[in-house]
Formats: sequence, C-alpha cells, structure tokens
Amino acid sequence: MAKIKTYFECQQCGYQTPRWMGRCPECGSWGTVVEEHPTGGGRGVGVRNPSAPPVPITEVQGPALTRIPTGFPEVDQTLGGGVVPGSVVLIGGDPGIGKSTLLLQVAARLANQGRKALYVSGEESAEQIRVRAERISAMSPLLYLAAETLLEAIIEHGERIRPDLLIVDSVQTTYVGGLESPPGSLSQVREVATRLMSFSKERGISTCLIGHVTKDGSFAGPKALEHIVDTVIYFEGERQHTYRILRVTKNRFGSTHEIGIFEMTETGLREVGNPSQLFLAERPQGVTGSVVVVAMEGTRPLLVEIQALVAPTHASLPRRVVTGVDLHRVAILLAVLEKRLGMPLSTCDVFVNVVGGVRITEPAADLGIVTAVTSSFRNIPLDPGMVCFGEVGLTGEIRAVRHAVKRLHEAWQLGFNRCFLPEANEGKHREGAEIDVIGVGTVDAMMAILFS
Repeated sequence: MAKIKTYFECQQCGYQTPRWMGRCPECGSWGTVVEEHPTGGGRGVGVRNPSAPPVPITEVQGPALTRIPTGFPEVDQTLGGGVVPGSVVLIGGDPGIGKSTLLLQVAARLANQGRKALYVSGEESAEQIRVRAERISAMSPLLYLAAETLLEAIIEHGERIRPDLLIVDSVQTTYVGGLESPPGSLSQVREVATRLMSFSKERGISTCLIGHVTKDGSFAGPKALEHIVDTVIYFEGERQHTYRILRVTKNRFGSTHEIGIFEMTETGLREVGNPSQLFLAERPQGVTGSVVVVAMEGTRPLLVEIQALVAPTHASLPRRVVTGVDLHRVAILLAVLEKRLGMPLSTCDVFVNVVGGVRITEPAADLGIVTAVTSSFRNIPLDPGMVCFGEVGLTGEIRAVRHAVKRLHEAWQLGFNRCFLPEANEGKHREGAEIDVIGVGTVDAMMAILFS
C-alpha cells in the first residue's frame, strides 16, 4: 500500500480526510479543510522512559514542586503561586488586549530578580520591543530579545542563553524548517508546541507561548494545542475599558478557579489591589435598575454592579441585549419573572450590563439580575446599601451558593449594611461581618419585601 504523502485536515476540529472537502463532515464548518503534510512522527514529550515497568502509586516519589515568583502577585495567584520550571503556559486574548505587554513586564521583573529571560518575537522587531520596554520601564540587562520565527533557531538561542523564562510571541508565527506547511497551519502549530514542550522539560526552562484567538474567543489552530501545554490562560477584557482579567482554564500545577485583575495604563499593566472598590467607584445613587452583586472569582469575592433597562416596544420580536453575563441565562430568568411574577416582559426590550467590563459566569448573579430587571420595570430604585447573591431556579426558588461567609465579609468591609441571600445560607456563621442578613426562599417573596 502506497504511503499517503499529503492529507487534508479541518482547522476547526482536526478531522482528517485523504481528499479535499468544501465542508467538514465532522463539525459542519465551511472552508476549513486545508492540505497538510505528515510530520513523519515526532519524539514524545513524556517525562518517563516508556520502557520503565509499572510501579504501585504508593511507591512513586512525588516531585519537589518549586515555583519562581514573577513579581506580579496577581499573576502568581493565577498560576497557583508562581511559574513552575519546565512548564509550558499558553496565553491568549483578543488583539491589542495586552498579552505582549504583560509578558514583557513579567520577563523584566524576573530579570530584576537576577534571573535570565528570553523574549522571542515573530511579529515585531527587537527595536519595536525596546520602545515598548522603555515606555513600561521594563529595561534590564538580563532580559534578552530576539526577532525569530524559525523554531530551530529559537531552541539554539535557548541552549546558548539557558534562560529561566522563555517567551515565544507567537506560536502561530513560529515554524519548523523541515515541514512544508506554512506557519500557523495545524501541523506546524502542533509540531512547534510539541518540540517546545520537550525542550522545556529537558532543560527545566519555563516557557510562555502567546497564541492567536479566533473571533469566537478560542485559540486558533488545533484543539490539541491546549492539551499539549501545562497551563492555558485567557487574557480577557474590553479594549474600551481599562480593566483586564487573567483567567486560567487549565493548570496541571494548581487551581483553575483563580483570576488576576489588572488596569491598563500608559506605563503598562498595573495590578488592582481592591477591584470591588474600583468597580463601584462611579455607581449612581437613587436610580432604578441598579444593584450590587457579590460574585466569587476563584477564592476572591468580587462586588460588581449589574444594571438593567426595561423599555416597552412595539416590535414583534423584543430585543435582548446582554453584556457581561450569559444571554441564555438572562433569557431563562426573564421567563421566570414573566411566569412567576406576571411581568409582561415579552412586550419589552431588556438590556442587562455588568459595569466595568467584567464577565460573571457563576449562577450566584441570578438574584441580582432579576432584582435589577424588576426595579427597572417597576421604576422603583433600590436601597444603595443593599447587596444580594443567589441562584434562581426555574420554579422561582432561590438556591444556596458557596462561600457565603466570604461574600458577606467583603460586602461589610465596603460599607454595605443589608444583604439578600438564599434561606439555606442565612444561618451561616458571620464572624466579623455586622451586616443585616435577609434570607429569602423564592423570587416572589423577595420582590414582595423590596417593592411592597
């Protein structure tokens, strides 16, 4: 049987076929099947010899996991305490969000600690990077720059300098010389990530890869790219807002529930020590449709303002515009309000916004959304000293959430004196939080208290 020298692979899902197709039969995407060339096999990146005999798990010696602090407490918290030597971190985000700026600042702070850092850029020249480094005060003699896209040359630079941190910007512009595929193709991205992983493990060098993202926010290239690396981080935020959120979705050496919050300034990214206070700094008083919710991002309680605007419409299909929370979740909550409270929201346009460019993914924000929508619909302002949190079910019940004590303590520290929360969380011990707690079991019971 003759060996196939080329094949076709879907850039969206990785489906392989011996012939070209206009539409991928696996994921249904059009125009994503491109020609690829086989890599001829590659050396694996395992850390053990595959011929070693199996041993009982109780006899396996755990590794001495040492971490290198980056000088950014927010970055260290996101990674679980610092950078692990020999690990590979993939960071992505929208163009211009600040990925290169953040990693350049991290490299400079490590260099100021006496550690070597190598920043390799395939998109900018060394002169352009120096201009940015001068602007954000990231100058250090131990921070090395290189403008290179050939992987073999990058590895050669790493062998010669032996840095503690290697930054590759970006993985889509780097290519392996022995492959015929263009940079950014599936085979190139996969081979580049695999070889860099092997190089990092063998030399104990921490590696950060910057990855491009598609219009839907996922990493460009094969999904296997996220499986190869040790840590996957998304740098989120709106370019119109100054705040950025570092969110980890995969971490082999720590938790995936931590975030880091930064503020983009003219001199680079600055850590936000008390994000709740900043998010509420411009909160209006005495207006309808505004409520403060205590959300949890990892182990950190975060107070954010949710605004809602309900306006009558004569259109046959009312508008639902949502920013910062899931649109489908808001649609469910609006249906609950219409069914359980009799609010005719099907004849109204509804707009929901989380102030500050923050995105809330946990269901504890449900109670804040229904409260803000009801306040705007009835045109009754809420108590400015009130906060709330809780998950709302389809029958209108308010379900318990985790970390109620931390949420209450954070609200009390910021001067709030009243909190609506699920009945199941009402009896929790609240040491040091002198705040009036009101437990509610259903949405209609809470609305009766607020708007009676």
